[in-house]
Amino acid sequence: MTLSHPEGPHPRMTSTPPPSSDTTRFPLFPPGFVFGTATASYQIEGAHDEDGRGPSIWDTFSHTPGRTEGGATGDIACDHYHRYREDVELLRRLGVDSYRFSVAWPRIQPHGTGPANAKGLDFYDRLTDALLEAGVSPAVTLYHWDLPQALEDRGGWRVRETAEAFAEYTRLVVERLGDRVGRWITLNEPFCSAFVGYAEGRHAPGAREGTGALAAAHHLLLAHGHAVRVLREAGAPQVGITLNLDRIHAASASPADQAALRRAETLHNEVWTEPLFHGRYPTGEAETWGESADGSYRRDGDLDIIGAPLDFLGLNFYRPLTVSDAPYAEADASRRTATDIRVAESDPYGTRHTTMGWPVVPEAFTELLVDLSRRYPDLPPLYITENGSAEADTVSPDGAVRDTDRVSYLRDHLAALSTAIDAGVDVRGYYCWSLLDNFEWARGYGQRFGIVRVDYETQERTPKDSYHWFRELIAVNRASAQEH
Repeated sequence: MTLSHPEGPHPRMTSTPPPSSDTTRFPLFPPGFVFGTATASYQIEGAHDEDGRGPSIWDTFSHTPGRTEGGATGDIACDHYHRYREDVELLRRLGVDSYRFSVAWPRIQPHGTGPANAKGLDFYDRLTDALLEAGVSPAVTLYHWDLPQALEDRGGWRVRETAEAFAEYTRLVVERLGDRVGRWITLNEPFCSAFVGYAEGRHAPGAREGTGALAAAHHLLLAHGHAVRVLREAGAPQVGITLNLDRIHAASASPADQAALRRAETLHNEVWTEPLFHGRYPTGEAETWGESADGSYRRDGDLDIIGAPLDFLGLNFYRPLTVSDAPYAEADASRRTATDIRVAESDPYGTRHTTMGWPVVPEAFTELLVDLSRRYPDLPPLYITENGSAEADTVSPDGAVRDTDRVSYLRDHLAALSTAIDAGVDVRGYYCWSLLDNFEWARGYGQRFGIVRVDYETQERTPKDSYHWFRELIAVNRASAQEH
């Protein structure tokens, strides 16, 4: 199937055989299990300066020389803003139950505060209606990293005012879409926003800070709590947050490496899960961050806001981590970032890697889910809100896109997910990342995660073998559910 015209006729689905004989086995899931795909606004929408949209931190970051591979930006990306009907048709033909998309805050409030930009809301209104007409349930993420630049200029996530502004932004969106959207996600991967953006500097806004990054982490959680309150007041049926929790192993049983593991758990996982699900801050903060974790950004009552009950937890998983003890990268404590915690990452897996360089270890997916449910017995139901792989796809002479490695990745991780469910983990759905090849943040356009190939020069869409495999997986599971 090839799609190229934003308002053209419905595309013709072509018959594509299974990529190979070993990809015809499909894991089975309980009746009612939700299958979907996911995208993010800045990665696909384009139209960066149209219809009143203001600049985001990713506009600024990607337009700064040296920040992204090849100087890539999201100015056009997949041109989804103009071609969303094509993409909804792809979803309809895929047969998914749900589609997870994010709303661009600067499209709604160009300056981060103030009245709503009507044209921005109109776009998501049209998208929501088109999804429902196609029989696809919308799942809305309110924040997938594209903070309005005007708010960053006033301190960004380092300051409490941004969390308070997020509540008003949430209100504007839910007032427009709340009558048709059942599943709401407040934040996507706050780890990346706080630590990759404010400590490592690899993502927007490109800062390298210690206390500032920890303050950003806290204020992101506070923003989440404020948004939960607003969504509840609006009668939202399902409210959750998406975290990219990691399955982390120590390189050895030595006391030093075990201590490094505890610090890594604090940084990657417990800074989020402890306030959200245990109503407390991580016990390992002092050991992990020292004086940087001074708590100056916290106030009494914050934990009550952050820990508001949730209907589900979204979980993103791609690969595991192995860590060991290491010296500080920065000897001067005053210049140390929040990710400089005397931990080194290694890769002992001896397995295939995706083009991102990530090891493919499906059993770590099972381990993470089982361990999480044991650590937090009162955890709400889970949705896997992202899982997928970047691969070196091959376009054959007949135009078909062969991505056998991605099919294997999806099959094996869905099997690992099924194993976790059999072990008692309450997982209600799975969203494949991603529907489309897209702007992969600082990695530009060289990494392709989509089950649909995008030719960035022509914007032509071509479903890959993984698209056809995923479509058949969904069909097999629906047939199985009807039999039972």
